[in-house]
Amino acid sequence: MKNRSTVAVALALVAALALSACGGGSAAGGSTTLSIVGYAVPEAANKAIAAQWNKTDAGKGVRFQTSYGASGDQSRAVVSGLKADYVHFSVTSDVTRLVDAGLVDASWDDGPNKGIVSSSVVVLAVRKGNPKNIQGWDDLIKPGIGIVTPNPASSGAARWNALAAWGHIAANGGTDAQAEEYLTKLFANVVALPNSGRDATTAFLGGTGDVLLAYENETILARQNGEDLDWVLPATTILIENPGAVLKNASPKAKEWLDFVLGPQGQRQFALTGFRPIIDGVDTTGVKGAIDPDKPFPAPQKLLTVEKDFESWSALSKKFFDEKDGVVTKVIAASGKAK
Repeated sequence: MKNRSTVAVALALVAALALSACGGGSAAGGSTTLSIVGYAVPEAANKAIAAQWNKTDAGKGVRFQTSYGASGDQSRAVVSGLKADYVHFSVTSDVTRLVDAGLVDASWDDGPNKGIVSSSVVVLAVRKGNPKNIQGWDDLIKPGIGIVTPNPASSGAARWNALAAWGHIAANGGTDAQAEEYLTKLFANVVALPNSGRDATTAFLGGTGDVLLAYENETILARQNGEDLDWVLPATTILIENPGAVLKNASPKAKEWLDFVLGPQGQRQFALTGFRPIIDGVDTTGVKGAIDPDKPFPAPQKLLTVEKDFESWSALSKKFFDEKDGVVTKVIAASGKAK
């Protein structure tokens, strides 16, 4: 898994060199260019938000150079030198890596939103009409069910998926041993372990597997793009909270961008591309691609959170995703699916 991440970081840096040839912090004519580095899934949302911000006085004339990929790989690439004014990652630990490297201020998550800029939930995407009659987590470990989920070594989406699956057992009266047994059975049914959440979606839409573990917003965006799929909101799922942060050496415009992202206009654009707004009062009607466009974000029966059910990202990263001793790391290694 280390080799895959190293290659991805190298590719991201090559892309950064190509982008830097197109402009730095200041574009021709004196306008600002902001460098956004993010995980793959919110690219469409950030593009829509940028288009709205460019219509405001603060955002007028601001240009963007962007780099999107697997969250962990993108985080490591920034540490290795990939230019970034603003980062939008899948999991908090990928921003913590930049704090540890001295690139992001330790107070980045002190605000009322605690550093979170977008949110979603884990859903079970299925083929149109749900031919395998998938109704919840227990159906995923039945014989003959092929699962697509990204690789936790590189993908934040994969980590959210694994936590939701674990919580299906642990948050409903099961022991850690029973939750680990469930994960073992689930990964035995995995037929593809792509590098990122977006790569996993592409593989599933290309015909691989019967079920895709995915962000709800990914399924909505796929239908907006003309794809024919359905999804199931499981009774127990997890609140996906995606962090965003401005780097210490960023253009001053980056803070104004972040303020817009967190405001009603930015959050409305997130909603229109399938994300659940992180603030109250945002119009969520008219979300094309949702099962119910005017009520696009139904409440799960049981919604897990990192803070309530997993203590913290620091604690869960060690327990589940440590490169040697993490529960999920060991389960995947035993399955042979990460090779």
